[in-house]
Amino acid sequence: MESGDKLSTMKCRFCGEVFRLPEDDSEGNLPRVLVCAHIFCTTCLLTFHHRGVIRCPECEVESVLPEGGVFALQEDSRIIGLIYTSKMNKMKRADGSLNRKKQKLTPTKDVGGDAEARVQVDVVEIKKSVDEALARAAENLAVLDTIHETLTVGLKQQVRREGSRLEAEIKQTADKALQAVQKWQDVQLSQLEARFSSSQEEVDRVQKRRKALEIAMQIARQVRSVPFLEQYCSLDKVVETLEAPVDKESYDMESISTGSGLSFVFLSENLNQTLTLSLKMEVGVPKQLFKSPPPSLQQSSSEPSPKVTRTDAASPQPESPEARGSYSASGGTLNVVPEELPARRQEKAAPPTGPQLASDWRIHRRKKNVQFGSKRNVAQWVVLSHVVNPSHFYVSYVAEKREREILEKKMELFCCADGCLFGPSDTVETGTMVFAKGGAGLWSRARVLEVFQSGRVEAVRVCPAGRLASIRLFFLDSGFGKSLDMHTEEETPESSLKAVNDHLRKVEEGVKVELGHFAPQAIRCSLKDLVPYDPTKGWSSEAKLEFLSVVGSAAVEMRPMGQDRDALLVDLRKAPVDQSSDVPISVREYLVFIEVARFYSPVNLGMWPLLFHPPKYPQINTELSAVVSHVNSPADFYIQLVDNMEFVLLSSKLQDCYNASTARAEEDLTIYCPVMEQACVARYEDKLWYRARVVGHPGGRKVEVQYVDFGNKKTLPVSDLRKIKDEFFALPSRAIRCCLSGVSPLDAETWSDACRIRFIQLALQKLFTVVATGNVPKTEPLPVKLFESGLNVAELLVREELASFKEGLESAGAAEEFAVWDPPLDLGSAPEGGNAPDRSSSEEKEFQLRLPDQLKDLKVRVSHVNSPSSFYVQFAQNDSRLRRLCELVEEECALMEPEDVVWEAGMFCGALVDGVWERGRVCSEATDLFEVMRCDHGNKVKLPVGNLRPLPSFLTGSLALECTLSDIRPAGGCSTWTATACDLISFYLTGALAVLTIKEVTDEPPVPVTLFCSNQKGALVNFTDFLVSEGLALKERKPRDAAVETSTETDAGSPVVETQKDGSDGEKRIEQTPSAHSVPAFPPSPPPVSTPKPAPRTIMSAEKVKTGLYRPPELPGLGPIQMSVSAIGEDGVIYTRTQNAEGLLQQLRQRIQHSMDSLPRQKPYTWRSVQGCAVIGPDMLWYRGQLLEVLGGHVKVQYVDYGLVENIPVVHVHPTLLCADVPQLCLPCQLHGITPVGGRWQRDAVTLLRELLLNRCTDLRVTALPSDPRRPLTVELYLDGLSLSSILCHHQHAFMEPQEGHPDTSPAVLLDDWDIDIKDLRGPEEPMLGPFSYPDLPQGGERFGVRVKHLRTPNEMFLWPSDGAAEEEIDGETLDGALTRVNADVGALQPLTSFRQGGPCLAEYRDGKFYRAKMLMFSSTSPVCVLVQHVDFGSEDTLPTSRLRQMPGDLLRFPLRALQVKVAGFKSPRASGREDMLPYSPGWSVEATMEMMNLLHGSITADIVAVEPELTMLLYDEDQQLVHLPLVSRGLVDLDLDLD
Repeated sequence: MESGDKLSTMKCRFCGEVFRLPEDDSEGNLPRVLVCAHIFCTTCLLTFHHRGVIRCPECEVESVLPEGGVFALQEDSRIIGLIYTSKMNKMKRADGSLNRKKQKLTPTKDVGGDAEARVQVDVVEIKKSVDEALARAAENLAVLDTIHETLTVGLKQQVRREGSRLEAEIKQTADKALQAVQKWQDVQLSQLEARFSSSQEEVDRVQKRRKALEIAMQIARQVRSVPFLEQYCSLDKVVETLEAPVDKESYDMESISTGSGLSFVFLSENLNQTLTLSLKMEVGVPKQLFKSPPPSLQQSSSEPSPKVTRTDAASPQPESPEARGSYSASGGTLNVVPEELPARRQEKAAPPTGPQLASDWRIHRRKKNVQFGSKRNVAQWVVLSHVVNPSHFYVSYVAEKREREILEKKMELFCCADGCLFGPSDTVETGTMVFAKGGAGLWSRARVLEVFQSGRVEAVRVCPAGRLASIRLFFLDSGFGKSLDMHTEEETPESSLKAVNDHLRKVEEGVKVELGHFAPQAIRCSLKDLVPYDPTKGWSSEAKLEFLSVVGSAAVEMRPMGQDRDALLVDLRKAPVDQSSDVPISVREYLVFIEVARFYSPVNLGMWPLLFHPPKYPQINTELSAVVSHVNSPADFYIQLVDNMEFVLLSSKLQDCYNASTARAEEDLTIYCPVMEQACVARYEDKLWYRARVVGHPGGRKVEVQYVDFGNKKTLPVSDLRKIKDEFFALPSRAIRCCLSGVSPLDAETWSDACRIRFIQLALQKLFTVVATGNVPKTEPLPVKLFESGLNVAELLVREELASFKEGLESAGAAEEFAVWDPPLDLGSAPEGGNAPDRSSSEEKEFQLRLPDQLKDLKVRVSHVNSPSSFYVQFAQNDSRLRRLCELVEEECALMEPEDVVWEAGMFCGALVDGVWERGRVCSEATDLFEVMRCDHGNKVKLPVGNLRPLPSFLTGSLALECTLSDIRPAGGCSTWTATACDLISFYLTGALAVLTIKEVTDEPPVPVTLFCSNQKGALVNFTDFLVSEGLALKERKPRDAAVETSTETDAGSPVVETQKDGSDGEKRIEQTPSAHSVPAFPPSPPPVSTPKPAPRTIMSAEKVKTGLYRPPELPGLGPIQMSVSAIGEDGVIYTRTQNAEGLLQQLRQRIQHSMDSLPRQKPYTWRSVQGCAVIGPDMLWYRGQLLEVLGGHVKVQYVDYGLVENIPVVHVHPTLLCADVPQLCLPCQLHGITPVGGRWQRDAVTLLRELLLNRCTDLRVTALPSDPRRPLTVELYLDGLSLSSILCHHQHAFMEPQEGHPDTSPAVLLDDWDIDIKDLRGPEEPMLGPFSYPDLPQGGERFGVRVKHLRTPNEMFLWPSDGAAEEEIDGETLDGALTRVNADVGALQPLTSFRQGGPCLAEYRDGKFYRAKMLMFSSTSPVCVLVQHVDFGSEDTLPTSRLRQMPGDLLRFPLRALQVKVAGFKSPRASGREDMLPYSPGWSVEATMEMMNLLHGSITADIVAVEPELTMLLYDEDQQLVHLPLVSRGLVDLDLDLD
């Protein structure tokens, strides 16, 4: 090890090269030491140094090089000495070996020379060589000893390991042999009864006589109770049968005293490697076993036969030796077991299990509950005690838990007695019951299965306790078997007996009788009709693990289904964890589902799971907007209505709930065995969760689910399913199954692949106007018509010869659809003959902007923004038209050669923009570039003339609408919008999806609109209000009188009809024409006969609804009362509930959820007359509310039972009263005798009230009741006996009003007024220290050297002046010396008790020393941590209060060492577009910060530019150039020339 350490020491840690001494032919590579004490070779140090500084690669400490550079650094003499020593040793060894070789190779000349040479032999060299040889021999001997020891130990381990393996294999082989013997034995014993034919005949005779006697007794009892039945029976024969005596001599009782004549002989043949064992059965003459019947039968023959109680066949009796031939303790049943059964059967028999352990005692105890028949299907709750496999496991009843506890206590008491210890004369016998320690270390009852005696290989039946080697037991109360080894190190009888008593206790006769009242607790069971998945391999370990995992240690429901020998056939059912599903988990079905088991008989499910609410179908002939979510064929597709926002919030809440689940919650939501039609939550390919239902079981531990909100199906593994919570059942299924109305396949049977593909291209994930055409059952698809921009999808499929109209609907359907859905906007321009227009006119209208009839809540996409008064939007319903338009423009312009066209302003053209052909309009002409506006987007681009092509007339137009935000004007008194406002609206709106409402259709653009956008929470925000809240816009004020006058004139004047016409620009205009009641200026022309007049579209108008307020709350009486605080209003009103109201609230919530089981259909309402309402809360549950204010698409509501006030979307409010008979449960309260500062409660005061009161039960005194029960109560509120008013006054949020004759006392019990003197208990008060002082700085224009100690951003850092001012001595002491003195006696520093912002203190750094610092703020309260700044370095740190100390006042003498400086000359870039920005200062990028750090490593000088309001400097590098210029050249910062 030492030589290895020396070799590693003589190598460089960085490059691994060996250090070398300088020689004649080489310079060498010497080791040199840095300031940090790390050693590197000269070659590495030459590569490290930069500008006279070397940074250590291990600790990154900088070392300044001396004048001589790297070669002047100190050499490590220790390593050099090792190198020199090693070199000299090598030279010595080389010389010695050379001399020895010369001596061997030198020839002898003569005898005289030999004698002379022997005289010259060096005796010292001989001794040295012998010593070296002996040393090597000693080393070789040590190596041989080690090898010998290793081989010896390995041999022992090898023998032990192989012996264990062979022993296990021999045991397994012996077990297989025993199983074969057992099967052979069972076969022979099953045929034994046939050898006793005479006895069976006598039994049949007795049974026949008993049956006749029982029938006669039944008839006699009936005749005795109803005498007139005598005429229907032969009473004489009945009486004769009853009185006939039993002749005992007529029955052959000697037949049961003879044997079978069978005997078995054991044969064995032991060879070298083979042991042959055989059993031979010999048949002889039957012998008489005993001369007289058994004593029990002799007794029955001499005495009257007692009444025998028979046990049920489903519960066979235990075959324990202590129960044989005796009466059970409580049942009184006679158990007779022949003693002539082979002893081998008793020794090797399987342990008694299952129902046979349920002895007569348990049956007798439960017999009083059985009235008619056996209740085998009654469910019982059990827990698993031991599992062998799903067909062999043991359970214990939960109802007998108390009985088990009593039994355990009794057994512990019995085992503590000395009489239970085994003595030298005691024996252990197979089949007897003993006490043994179970798995938990408690004494339990056990039956002896096998006994092995010391010195014998085979098991014995009886063994003395002192010679017991091992024993195999079966625990009656748990069901598992166990083998105990009794071997001890000392092979003495005393030690063996002690080992036996450590594990076993004997059961005395008295204890056995007392424990006979307790039935064995372990019941053997087997899952009915369940076999291994692969019967040839048996039960796998996976099946056992899955069985244990699904059942666990919890109580499960056991349903008995029958009995198979000694095992109950059952099914275990695990109760569901959540309340959304009341279907328990069947363990059998679960094991079959995961494919570790299978049924061999069909199994029927017992219960049906909960289902989702079906979707709300639209009304017939009503226009609705919908998106096609999934398509199978034109006769089978799914749509989603887009009339509300509940499903958007549902999806968000699903992800939050199931992605943030903890391990415990995820285990509770796991689905083990999904059943058909079960509602669940399933994960899709995008790793998001959606609602689904199970529709199939394809196998392979997978299920097929259908997403109920989309309609598509998918096969998923079971691990991607979760149980659905109750809150997600509130909304019905969103996907509506539909079919195209009026069309059928071309062959009238199946849809072609071409038709399906075309329909998917036309419809999937697109917005349509949907109209239902008929009512159908919920199990059939709903017939609908799909329209997009007036185009009927069904008609398009027929036109493309992919579908056909149904018989009788072709002509009528076409005319009807043209009349209703494609009405010409200008009827006068339609041809009289009704001929269809040509392609140019139809496509020209198709690609013109047409406003929809419904001008509210339009889905748009903002394509370009100039300012709030000019931005462009594209309607979402025009997406398909826009794609088709781009294809047509590309077809027309892509292959067209450039032409010499004189382009003028206002001309339409085809423009190639970023490789895509679009429609454009020339705005200005120039020599090389033309400014072109993109007609379908709104923005302007500059293009060369080669990118312009003439555009056909039928493609001219625009699909972008120019809009302006209504009812606002620029802030600041300007007539134009500021650049800030334009940048802000462009940042938020460009490319965003929004909801738009057109306020008025004007002749010229822009159109005044109201725009709503979604925020991060998914709520719609009025962008007009957003600009006003940001201070960039002001609301337009309209004269109130003018608005009232206008509405009055409109209502009172003559009726008018609003019609819509197309202007020249393709936009829709609204004109007012006189109605039918007014006198027209010209007679109306009759409509053409050939063309029917189009029916007007049905526009859903706002429904007028009016609701009242909920009943006012019930006011309490004057005096003290306890209430819980539920909310604090912004106006300081405290909302409370009484203790009685808390109980009523739970009942009210159940009533509300029961009455609102599904969402009502959303309609437009006039909210001005709505007061009370129903509100959907954030948890998707219904609450009672009161409408306070209407805010565009939002409303302000108050939860009347909680007091909370929220702004929520209007779709979450329904104008109806919930449980109107229940008064409001929330009481508003105001504090008595207190006035807030400023006349209204400030925000910090409300925050303090919420911290003190929310969700807390407090003591109140009601001082005054309001005249209006809806007004606030006047109360005095107390917190732990302290008045809340006093707390608010202490924090200077309010002041007390002068009152007379009203003492301020708490309703709580007052404390005794004790006079406690705490004067001597106070510690020394912390002195209030002043701020730190600043050092004297040079005058402006004078440069001085600085060192950067801490950098926050590229232009904000902390500097050290390098002129020696930092080491200035004050009173003969420097700052470093003072800090060293303070750290030498840290124990004398007092803990910090005053935590004022900016206060000085001593803070412990990572090196364990304290430095000067100032406190900035509290960073956390649990635990309490303070953010401090080390004033001499500039760095910040978050420390607990235990690492802060009071700073001695003498440390304030020294000025600050680190100066906080702002570097002038540059600023952050205006728009970097980078992602790696500093999180605490997003204006600066990480790259700019790192580059600035690299630039500040050299010699830096500074020049003060300004002192106020902050210290500002210019920094220069070694070349006297500004340090930030490289950053400006790379574009990481912007140059700032404003240095004033």
